[in-house]
Amino acid sequence: MTDARLAALAARLPNLRLLTDPADLEHYGRDWTRRWTPAPLAIALPGDVAEVQDIVRWANEQGVAVVPSGGRTGLSGGAVAAHGELVLSLERMNRVLDFDAVDRTLTVQAGMSLHAVHEAAKEHGLIYPVDFAARGSCSIGGNIATNAGGIRVIRYGNTREWIAGLTVVAGNGKLLQLNRGLIKNSSGYDLRQLMIGSEGTLGIVVEATVRLTDPPPSSQVMLLALPNMDALMEVFALFRSRLTLQAFEFFTDVALRHVLAHGAQRAIDGEHPYYVVTEFDADESSQDAALAAFEYGVDHGWISDGVIAQSEAQAAALWRLREGITESLAPHRPYKNDISLRISALPVFLHEIQTLLGQAYPHFDVVWFGHIGDGNLHINVLRPENLSDSDFIAQCEHVTKLLADTLQRHGGSISAEHGIGLVKRAYLGSTRSEAEIALMRGVKQVFDPKGLLNPGKLFI
Repeated sequence: MTDARLAALAARLPNLRLLTDPADLEHYGRDWTRRWTPAPLAIALPGDVAEVQDIVRWANEQGVAVVPSGGRTGLSGGAVAAHGELVLSLERMNRVLDFDAVDRTLTVQAGMSLHAVHEAAKEHGLIYPVDFAARGSCSIGGNIATNAGGIRVIRYGNTREWIAGLTVVAGNGKLLQLNRGLIKNSSGYDLRQLMIGSEGTLGIVVEATVRLTDPPPSSQVMLLALPNMDALMEVFALFRSRLTLQAFEFFTDVALRHVLAHGAQRAIDGEHPYYVVTEFDADESSQDAALAAFEYGVDHGWISDGVIAQSEAQAAALWRLREGITESLAPHRPYKNDISLRISALPVFLHEIQTLLGQAYPHFDVVWFGHIGDGNLHINVLRPENLSDSDFIAQCEHVTKLLADTLQRHGGSISAEHGIGLVKRAYLGSTRSEAEIALMRGVKQVFDPKGLLNPGKLFI
């Protein structure tokens, strides 16, 4: 606390929890990318909205950049503090503030984990339907900052569909109450939606009112083995036409190998290049419809084998084959691409990109998986042991440029659900036009005139 700026902050907020221990700086100063050396000034852990406002006002007075921090499970460097920024962690602001049974909304502080939001909704017989594997670690504020998607977008959409209102601290410390839970509101620009996906560059989300809905009907889970890439889209179209899908996820044999090595259990014998986990509404006719679709797929050469879960435990085991991929790859420090396209553009794109990756990474393990049902693919490249981090990243970034060019031709996005952050800012132009980027910079200037909120993210 010998830094005069921190002394001023401590004097201004004597009850504020401030951390400067090197271990804390390293822990809070990075996300899952692990590509930048953390070097924050300090870690501030406010306990309420007023403290957040005072921290931002202090930052303006002292000229200190602020990096908002949630669960730091991001994969794009969006929560990295590597240049003396103050990390503003919202983890202490993790309470339920209100439940409205009539509006079916839940108001929570931004530091609540996604799992805790799920549990709070469940207490009222409802669900918050956005879901993905990092639910126990990520925060609702971080989900909002990146417009998180996950495994059930095919049925429920992304985070932005479920945010009824936001409380945000802008770059000048002023408090904004956005939309206030209204269903219909045609009174000008919807600044709530502007904040969603803005990665903490326009304001700090401190509270959110989320919409809840009825639990889905009971479901059934199937694991399918497919003989080739073309079968992915055929099977998706087949099952979507005959069943009410809740999820439709795919992964490759390479992904399966890593998950099995990490402790999951094989569910289908033999080696197959592609797999699908699909979950669908269960009713009196759904199992017969699923089996009929399965047999149709087998007859047409699209499905090689499959299994349908006979219990909740078996369903969880099948889902682990998909949801365990990211954790199983983490020790390899993969280089990640998170891309999206219109579903109709996927077949041609998949063949192009398979050729591109095969030529670019002939000696690398490349792990594919993702959400075929909403056009979102995750490509993870694993570093060979004999290659340095810097050489590995340089090779991967060259290929990412080629990937971005291919996405641009097909009208896709370089970031589907992980944000731009530091990792993808060089490729923003493949997704957004020069005119759009200029307007985005202008918006940033309005909300954060001194450029102190999460600087360096989104834009170079």
